[in-house]
Amino acid sequence: MKIMFASDIHGSAYYCRKMLDAYEASGAERLVLLGDILYHGPRNDLPREYAPKEVIAMLNPMKNQIYAVRGNCDTEVDQMVLNFPILADYGLFVLEGKTFYATHGHVFNQDHLPPMQAGDILIHGHTHVLRADRIQAEGIGEITILNPGSTSIPKEGNPPTYAILEDGMFRILTFEGETVKETAL
Repeated sequence: MKIMFASDIHGSAYYCRKMLDAYEASGAERLVLLGDILYHGPRNDLPREYAPKEVIAMLNPMKNQIYAVRGNCDTEVDQMVLNFPILADYGLFVLEGKTFYATHGHVFNQDHLPPMQAGDILIHGHTHVLRADRIQAEGIGEITILNPGSTSIPKEGNPPTYAILEDGMFRILTFEGETVKETAL
């Protein structure tokens, strides 16, 4: 199964369009949104083409393909206008024998891990910084931490990015199709 991961759209119609174009071109079967979908948040400047209503109009028709978790900027009001669930702090799924913990990153992250076992994968957004690393987690063993970066407000000099998981490979890509980072899972 091919899955796209994206995070931190923050209401940018421009980058939501780019993300959905990349999703369509990739042939992915599911789109996992790792939070901060509509609101830009008080610490961020407005993203390019900040238009939450347009983002809603683009995402709602895809409700059966989207799996989402709540970001620190997502609220009950956002849930009232989005036709897919967004208020869970995390979700679990198993792919290719690996357990994935999908979360935004403001509750669960490297410093505050959810219940995990060696070999599990934590995937989150929130930092707006792409990542694909294996770490030794105390009392657990080796785990993988993934972050697709931000689609609209990347930080630390990174470009806007998303990620594709296919056949055990996690690739972080720009909207121009350039692979920025990849790792075998």
